[in-house]
Amino acid sequence: MSFISVKNVWQQYGDQVVLEGLDLSIAEGEFCTLVGASGCGKSTFLRLLLGQEVPSKGQILLDGQPLANEPDASRGVVFQRYSVFPHLSVLNNVALGLELPRSALLGRLFGKAKREAREQAAALLHKVGLGHALDKYPTQLSGGMQQRLAIAQALIMQPRVLLLDEPFGALDPGIRKDMHALLLELWRETQLTVFMVTHDLSEGFNLGTRLMVFDKVRHDPHAPGAYGARITYDIPLNSDRRAARAALESLQTA
Repeated sequence: MSFISVKNVWQQYGDQVVLEGLDLSIAEGEFCTLVGASGCGKSTFLRLLLGQEVPSKGQILLDGQPLANEPDASRGVVFQRYSVFPHLSVLNNVALGLELPRSALLGRLFGKAKREAREQAAALLHKVGLGHALDKYPTQLSGGMQQRLAIAQALIMQPRVLLLDEPFGALDPGIRKDMHALLLELWRETQLTVFMVTHDLSEGFNLGTRLMVFDKVRHDPHAPGAYGARITYDIPLNSDRRAARAALESLQTA
């Protein structure tokens, strides 16, 4: 059974059809990169996977069950614009993800529970290269460091699916290369299923194990909103990387 099944999904806003007839079967642990022209529905598809939106037609299943109609801990997300809290330190930005679900009333933990949450957050921040910046604030960080912080925020809840909406689009080429290496390292370690929107075709080819091209193939000049985008190409990539991932998983379960 597929980990994620997308069955005849359409998304429409009024008379504007954005996506039409999407059918996909995603295995757990795949790294899917999504490319296509601006406005062709890539980010809309990501919002459907996150649960921010509900399909106008069709269904998305996660492990055979209908996807929850709102974001939950099973899905983490990182946007191009850093979704961090400027008034909190780096450590508290990440620890907050553990505190809020465990203390819905106060939004914070105390005593041993607080120490454990902060230790777990600090360990993850060391892993993403921010161990030296635990007491800094987001405004004191570079763009690349802020995006590392956003990734740590997404991973602290140990999601099964990571959704990335052009996470490195605003970064300089050298920093982007470092972030690519970090993302692949985390993907291998965590066994996450990843969906990443990018406008950079080379980034899509280099990072993913599967590249999906979104395009609007039907046009009606008299009704420009009548048809939406489809996935016109679904290309398997990086067979060596998939094989290495499979070998790593077999060692972990042995």
